[in-house]
Amino acid sequence: MKQGKQKSSMLLLMMLAIVLIVSACSGNNAKNNNEPAKVDEATKAPAASEETAAPESELKPYQISLVYPGTPQADEKKVEEALNKLLTEKINATIDLRPIDWGAWDDKVNLMIASQEEVDIYFTAQWNGHAKNVGKGAFLELNDLLDQYGKGITESLDPAFLSGAKINGKNFGVPTNKELAAAGGIVYRKDVTDELGIDMTNVKTPQDLDAVYAIVKEKRPDLTPLYTTAGVFNSHFFANYDFLGDSTIPGAILKDADATTVTAMEQLDRYKEYLNLTRDFFKKGYINADAATTQVSSGDAWKAGTVFSTVEPMKPGKDAEIASASNLTGKLAQITMTEKTIATSETAGSMLGISNTSKDPARAMMLINLLHTDKEINNILNFGIEGEHFTRNGEIMTATEKTPNYNPGAAWMFGSQFLNYVWDTEDPDKWAKFKEFNEGGKVSPALGFVFDSEPVKSEVGALANVIKQYQRALETGSVDVDKILPEYEAKLKEAGVDKVIAEKQKQFDAFLATK
Repeated sequence: MKQGKQKSSMLLLMMLAIVLIVSACSGNNAKNNNEPAKVDEATKAPAASEETAAPESELKPYQISLVYPGTPQADEKKVEEALNKLLTEKINATIDLRPIDWGAWDDKVNLMIASQEEVDIYFTAQWNGHAKNVGKGAFLELNDLLDQYGKGITESLDPAFLSGAKINGKNFGVPTNKELAAAGGIVYRKDVTDELGIDMTNVKTPQDLDAVYAIVKEKRPDLTPLYTTAGVFNSHFFANYDFLGDSTIPGAILKDADATTVTAMEQLDRYKEYLNLTRDFFKKGYINADAATTQVSSGDAWKAGTVFSTVEPMKPGKDAEIASASNLTGKLAQITMTEKTIATSETAGSMLGISNTSKDPARAMMLINLLHTDKEINNILNFGIEGEHFTRNGEIMTATEKTPNYNPGAAWMFGSQFLNYVWDTEDPDKWAKFKEFNEGGKVSPALGFVFDSEPVKSEVGALANVIKQYQRALETGSVDVDKILPEYEAKLKEAGVDKVIAEKQKQFDAFLATK
């Protein structure tokens, strides 16, 4: 596996190596690349305590809390008990699984961080405010902890992930070992298109979906043609926006182009085109009417059986992955609609961060390390108890009547996906195809760059409030584009978007000068 990874990412690693070497040799003009990280002392991982530095057999009992987005599962406690037997033996720890419904995730996690609630591990991602939360001191620096307790991570994870996820030379999250490239497309009900005689072979672009959705709306009124909760075609993975480290902070370039001018997304022709298309689809009744307000995740909507299609980040077997989590086995298919790209957003697209409120960061890192190295622990967390929630023949799983009691569909969040068993409804060569998928993507000009928002943190905070007020409604097609977009842009200017973009451009130019 390791040799395959080295081959598949050689070009990417060479580029990252050049960036890091040159950065180390050039002055201290660009804080993002050359200046030592200025991180609050509270975010530095404390020295290993006497108990955490001791052999694992001498560790005192400790419960590790894991907070992540997803629907709570009926058999969660059973799975915790199964995990606890293994974790007690290996690191004398137990686990407290704390899923938070997707609809409430942002607000609840922001409150938990602000109130300094005691947590050990949070799910975090570039597209979910990771850099902003690092700036708040929410996550510990992990470099020393990785060296001490993360050997399995550093030995198995493609170095491009850890390099691309750094902020000021430091890692504040451990990336999931998964696909490195990204593309956008849709997952749809193939059984429905077969039933209605819809030919999907000529569907190549979002515009091509209009005729498909019109038929579905007429013939299957029980289904929402396009279910969404945000973004739609303007999702960063679909429109190929590179926000230079944190998609919640304005200012982007296009990953599939070579230009390096940072621009407010709202001014891009692509953004406006997709806004107008989505608005048209919304007005035609293709999109769920509550798209701007619903807290029902697309995963839960799929499970309810009321969805025809969703916009998704593409990877091999995405359709089968959703199908297995939604009791729709054999009924889904996928279409990729955008160019495959590689950017910092992918290296940091799914991570586990250790909270600055953790009472035992070393033990937290030990758990993350096990999720990257221990096949049994990894699969219990992701799929439940063998013989109850699934049966297994070698690497292939088969669902049971109790599978719905524990089927979180969150394997992309935890540790190494290359340790995951494969459902019998999926391609048995899934992981080999993941490696192929990682090859040949268009590399963003900003690969390896992460914006440091510290110089404009007050503006970033003000902009977050404006974005929350306008963005979701606009991007789901729920409001009039001609009326609301100018209003939104004016509010962004008042909140300081120009200053943020100028600072992004300044830092990005300094980064490019070192390449």
